[in-house]
Amino acid sequence: MTSTVGGTVEMTARPAGAAGGAGAALLQRIILPRPADPTSVRSLYLDEGTATSVETTSPTAHRPGTYDDTADEYVMHVRRSGGRVAEVVSRTGVRLPERSEVSFAAYFNAFPASYWRRWSVLDAVTLRLRMRGQGRVDVYRSTAKGVPVHVAGELVDTAPDGGTDVVVPVSLTPFTDGGWVWFDLTSDNDDLELVSGGWFADREAPGRAAITVGMPTFNRPSDCVATLKALGDDPLVSETLTAVIIPDQGTSKVRDQPGFDEAAAALGDRLRIIDQPNLGGSGGYARIMYEALENTDCEQILFMDDDVVLEPDSVLRALAFSRFSREDMLVGGQMLSLQARSHLHVMGEVVDRGQFFWQLAPHTEDDHDFAVDSLRETLWMHRRTDVDYNAWWMCLIPRTVAERIGLPLPLFIKWDDCEYGLRAGSHGIPTATVPGVAIWHMSFVEKDDTSDWQAYFHVRNRLVVGALHGPENPRAMLTDSLKRTLRHLFLLEYSTIALHHMAMRDFLSGPKALFGALPTALGAVRATRAEFPDGTVHKDAADVPRPALGAREAQLWPKPPVGRVAQVAALARGLVHQLRPVDPTAHERPQRDVPAEHGQWFLLSVLDGAAVTTSDGSGVTFRKRDREMFWAMLRESVRLHGEIAKAWPALRRRYQEDMPELISRQAWREQVFDRFR
Repeated sequence: MTSTVGGTVEMTARPAGAAGGAGAALLQRIILPRPADPTSVRSLYLDEGTATSVETTSPTAHRPGTYDDTADEYVMHVRRSGGRVAEVVSRTGVRLPERSEVSFAAYFNAFPASYWRRWSVLDAVTLRLRMRGQGRVDVYRSTAKGVPVHVAGELVDTAPDGGTDVVVPVSLTPFTDGGWVWFDLTSDNDDLELVSGGWFADREAPGRAAITVGMPTFNRPSDCVATLKALGDDPLVSETLTAVIIPDQGTSKVRDQPGFDEAAAALGDRLRIIDQPNLGGSGGYARIMYEALENTDCEQILFMDDDVVLEPDSVLRALAFSRFSREDMLVGGQMLSLQARSHLHVMGEVVDRGQFFWQLAPHTEDDHDFAVDSLRETLWMHRRTDVDYNAWWMCLIPRTVAERIGLPLPLFIKWDDCEYGLRAGSHGIPTATVPGVAIWHMSFVEKDDTSDWQAYFHVRNRLVVGALHGPENPRAMLTDSLKRTLRHLFLLEYSTIALHHMAMRDFLSGPKALFGALPTALGAVRATRAEFPDGTVHKDAADVPRPALGAREAQLWPKPPVGRVAQVAALARGLVHQLRPVDPTAHERPQRDVPAEHGQWFLLSVLDGAAVTTSDGSGVTFRKRDREMFWAMLRESVRLHGEIAKAWPALRRRYQEDMPELISRQAWREQVFDRFR
């Protein structure tokens, strides 16, 4: 019995995303980088530098490590290869020269066993590899502490034109708290080739593979076409698609982009492009879910951002995880950095239910570079990370969930994905952010969207979602909000505070206006922001006069205040400076040019004028201190926060009572979609 996986695998199995067939189901293909990928991307697929060293010339020798009882940790004996070891021969195949070694303990090829142990109906998986040549396959697992454990070893000895199947079953029992499974290859006196392989379940996947993929877009036509091509070009992925829906909300249309006709031809009548005004991400995703439920027979709805680079196997992995899950759940993909392709943006996100703001899941780190520290070396990553929600750069939602809990809230952007995860959780529907399911997306490391026009949506939508799912007592949330207000005032970001005030007033007006604001809020926000100097971005630094500082002084920066005493002292200096008259010459010529990385409150709070580079490095804002505005805005912020605190119980009732209408298909159709046909 044979079936084709990725064009090369010959095994008695079917992918979990396939439409039919008998036998086992593919959970996760072994995949390799594409020829055009940057060199650092190899670290996501292969570990060529930290495979445990062989202490004998025989490839059959077990690779040792040392457990240090005093330090309670496993000390790996590692070698650094100093370069590439393996030759990638296809997207599913790799060849090792004689007497070399490579590990698949890497992000896309190690199996995240603890996530499958926690959320799936499976109690075991099987590694199946098609091999040629001479050498050895060794399978390892890790504990939640990152301690590696040898599971099994298999010798490979075939003629160059022959081949053999290596099949290794792995129990999921030990993975309750964490742990991965992977394999290493070691060649003997001849080349060793992995033709193809994957991680399998020894049973058919429950349910039916029928995905609607949706990408709302606003003037990202080339990115959209690239994703359409990736979806259509992969036979296994294409086989699972019932529809691809693109709400095109921009002026530069996807269908006018070079390459669109070819990408569209591969998808045929499954591709549906819907032109509509810019209703933001929530308006786009709501349209996708509406169309999927009303006009397709899909079983899964996969949300993706428009400005991503897709690893197609992630679609199949999310689908397999969803179909084998023991209960309905949201399956989230992780974000890899588009700027630095070997970086993982974040492992998972949770919501602080007191301050009611999102944050990294406990015991995780952001912006992790696998080219520097491999999975094998990153011990915290072996503990399973649980989340409250998953962002919609990639998130799979079962049809049954969408039918049960409704469409997204009409929030335009920000907090819509978080709210949906919290809403699902309130219905007993969990979310898993699954390693190895991922897209590349513009990282937030070089953004500060809490200061630009998006500040309005951050504040308003945080309050809306807080009213629906947040604390009965909003004191911690509002205290945190006031601290953020003071920080923005110290940063001379008066346009940001004006947007905060606008957001709080709109929140106080109640939920009835949310639908009507979808097509109008952005214009009002941009108009308000343009009234302030810090809201105007100069594309060329030469558009702003140069400071009088010498080169030496211009490159010396104050150290951040560390510790409570230093921070209080810096806060006092900033407040005292706000009482002083403004130096009018600083509004004609900035006192300093401030790079984005040094645009901190403790520096800007003692300046009267500064040219500050935007976080993405593309422009400059000329920020000017206004003493009267500072105090007037601070007083208004305190007043609005007090009004929200007083009205909080009544506001919670109003938003919760109106929730069923805000998420209903009928309301979205009548109040939004029918208006813009």
